[in-house]
Order: sequence, then C-alpha cells, then structure tokens
Amino acid sequence: AYMGGGAFGVDAAARYYFNKSARDVDLPEAAMLAGLFKAPTKYSPNVNLPAARARANVVLDNLVESGFMTEGQVFGARRHPASPVDRRDDQAPNYYLDWAFDQMKKLVDTFPKSMTERVFVVRTTLDPALQKAADASVESSLRQYGREYHANQAAAVLMDIDGSVRAMVGGRDYGASQFNRATDSLRQPGSSFKPYVYATALEHGLKPSSIVVDGPICIGNWCPHNYGRSYHGAMTLIQALTHSINTIAVRLSVIIGNGNAKLGRAKIIKTAHDMGIHTPLPDTPSLPIGADGVELIDHVGAYATFPNLGMKVMPHAVLEVRTGTGKLIWRWDRDGPKPHRVLPLHVAQDMIKMMNSVVENGTGRRARLDGIAASGKTGTTNAYRDAWFMGYTGNFVCGVWFGNDDYTSTNRMTGGSLPAMTWHNIMAYAHEGIEIKPLPGIPAPKERQQPAAVAFKTKPGGAPPARRPVMLSKRGSEILSHLERMMDEANRALGPLPATVSADKQKQASKKSDALASTLEGRAFERN
Repeated sequence: AYMGGGAFGVDAAARYYFNKSARDVDLPEAAMLAGLFKAPTKYSPNVNLPAARARANVVLDNLVESGFMTEGQVFGARRHPASPVDRRDDQAPNYYLDWAFDQMKKLVDTFPKSMTERVFVVRTTLDPALQKAADASVESSLRQYGREYHANQAAAVLMDIDGSVRAMVGGRDYGASQFNRATDSLRQPGSSFKPYVYATALEHGLKPSSIVVDGPICIGNWCPHNYGRSYHGAMTLIQALTHSINTIAVRLSVIIGNGNAKLGRAKIIKTAHDMGIHTPLPDTPSLPIGADGVELIDHVGAYATFPNLGMKVMPHAVLEVRTGTGKLIWRWDRDGPKPHRVLPLHVAQDMIKMMNSVVENGTGRRARLDGIAASGKTGTTNAYRDAWFMGYTGNFVCGVWFGNDDYTSTNRMTGGSLPAMTWHNIMAYAHEGIEIKPLPGIPAPKERQQPAAVAFKTKPGGAPPARRPVMLSKRGSEILSHLERMMDEANRALGPLPATVSADKQKQASKKSDALASTLEGRAFERN
C-alpha cells in the first residue's frame, strides 16, 4: 500500500516518517500510520500535520469503540500525538510517485483474477538526477521571474522518446498543493497545438514549401488575429509555423476540409487523438489555435510521435513488476502496448524540419541547445493565461507550462520567454554525459553563446550539478537486468546451502557471489 512520501508498506512508512522500524513505533505513531491508508496524500504528516493528527485521533476512537483498547489506554496518545521527522529539505518526487502509483493500480486491475499476490516490487522509469534538475529549474525560474511575470505555478514533464517518463514536476510545492498540474490540469495549449494542424495538412497533400496567405479570415462571427495584429501576405507553411501565424492555422482547417472548416477540424481532432491527446476536443472555430484544454502529460506523449518518425508511444512510469519473492510477472517491453504508426513517415520528417525552424529562426530561439538539434513549438493563450514550450531532441521530449491556478493573466508571458528558457535548462542538463542521438534529417548545430537571460542565478545548493552524472546506457541496463534474472533463477534452482556447510563457508560463498556480480556489472558498464 502506498503511504505517501514515496513509501510503500508500513515498515517503509515508519522509517520515512519516524526513522524507525514498524516494530518499534509507539501507539501515537501507529495510529498516525494507520490513518494514512484512507488517503496517504491528504493525511501525510509531512504535508498536513494537523490533518494527520486528527485522522490518528479517529483511529484511536475506532480502537476504543471496537473494544480493542480502553479510553484510559489511548489517553496518553491523544495528549501527546506523534511528531514526524522534519523532511522539508528532502526532495521526494511526490508528483511522479503519485502518478506512478495510479498507473500501477490500473495495471494491477489487468492481472488475472487467479492472481492472489498483493505485494509487488516495481521498477520505475524515474531518473532522480533529472528529477532534481527539473525541480530546481522550475523553482529557479519562478523565484527569479515569477513576480515579474505575475506567474506562481508551473509544471514540466521530461521523457525518453520511447515514452519512459524520467522526471515530472506537478507544481511548485507539493506540501502546499498535491494537485498534479502535469497530469490532471486541463489548460489551453495555444499555438503549441498547431503542430497537429500542420501534420494534418501535410498528410492531406500540402508540403512545407506550399504557399498560403496570411490575411484576414472569418469563420462565422469569429475573426482570429495574429500576435502583432498585422498580416504578412503570402508565405510558405514552414515560415508560417516558424513565426506562429494564427490566421494560417485557421485557414489550414478550411483547406484540409476542402472548403469545409468543420470537416477540416474533425480531421485535426482525429490526428491529435491518434497521436496521444486523450481529453475531449470540442469542435470550435478556434480549435486550430489551441483553444481546447489538454493535459501536459498527453501533450508530451503526442509530441513524441515526431522524433519517433510517426510511431505513437505511451508515456509510462512502470518498467517491471515482480512479486515479493522476486518472480517477474510484468515487463513493459514484453507486455506493454507496442508503438504503432499514426503518421506517415514523410509527414513526421517534414514536421521535424519545420519545428526545428521554430527553434532556430522563430519564436523558440531561447530554447536552442549548444551542439544539439532540437525541434519545438511555443504556445501562448488569450490574455496570457498560459505559456508553453514543447520540444524534443533525438533523446528526449520535454514540455513546460507556466501560469496561475486561478486562471488569472500573467504579465504578457509568452511561450518563447520563461517556458523556453526553463525547457533549455532542463534539456541541457539531461543531455550531459550521454550519447547524443541526432534528429532525423537535422544536422547538429554549431556551439553558440546562449542569451544571457538563460543563465539563471541560483542560491547555493539550489541548482543542479554542472554536469549530469555518467549514466549506464539502456543496453547496459538490459544486460544487468538479464544477469540479475539469471542469478535469481540459479539461486532458486540450487536452493539453500546444506545445513552441514559451516556459517563461515556460507559467508565466503556469499562474498564470492557478490564479487562476481560486481565484476559482471562493471564489465557491462565499460562495454556500454
């Protein structure tokens, strides 16, 4: 059972909240732990201590009413409630863990009814170093520029292009608000929705070099305007996306529908849903410029279709599930949904080039990475309520959102400002110490000096390390996992050592086994 703070099970929760084994907790602490089962996030003592103590008091009431204890026995626990260890300086990935736990609960529901196992060991996709860097980047942005832009919330999701979510920031402070803005918040994506429009247009015969006209257009009584409230006449599709021209996105909905804007929007909605947007997209004339709400996690997953050359992948947190005894019962690469084609290859290739132009020459220039090709799109909504930057490289997909929970306007924040700068910081760190994979069809850019605004000033201890720790490659991880499974199977086949073997010899055998495992792990790391 999940008990908050990244702790699964009573003993883990006891160690996390009270720094002791579950065997050693006293009555007030036991009552507080028992109260967590109902709602671990709501009643976590590190999140809301008064609520946790009130819930513990209810548990004590239940003990008395059920006859397990007398009022006299629980009197001391009421007068002296439990006090948890202060973990305010700890940076537990709570938003990520809440989402991963929800995914695991849904996964368990798919297991055979005959399975009676209720204790699982789960391996997730979380990268603690990337999570810390994402948290620090978001907090640094808000601390330095939040007041200037009148923005007090943000969210970010970073994942491998295969769908493995490596980091998730669901808000500025989990202790203040457990609402996950990365997975549960519906916000208008603004112009970051336009890649779905352009992909649909390319799929229906247009090309990046096709000429379209930036000029006044009205659908019924609604007439969209560009950001600068001016028009630029004839231009190519790639130029229109680079400079985020609103009128052309709307005009494309008419072209896609062969003169019928409603039919064109239906095709755009289908493309967005096929790529990974799961929320309903009401058919309104303003749909092509991002008027319908989406969830950040879906948006990031859908963008992954582009670097995967038209293949859809599913954002996921669970890699592997084992029973408490170590038996493998589910593995993502074996049992999870497989990538499948939702866009033609040439459409994905053209979109990568067009979106690379956004980063190199258009509204997303603050997101540019030294020596690493990137493609992406900015997004800004009406009255500056939401600001986005969505983008990808050959290694990662990342999405960043800034705004306010009460939907009040920011101070003219655009997707090309703070979101693009934060995206740059997260992605620059993510690419340290790894093999850089190219974007198909895009040459690696030369190293260049980033804008001064990108270099955040951070307080001591608040910034991520200058360089990311060297990580084991995916192939190396697979080799180690395979070796682990082989050794588990060998141990089960051999069974326990005979009772006639002395304790000293058993310890020597154990040390040799550990040494062998370490040697194999080291070789796997060196080769990969």
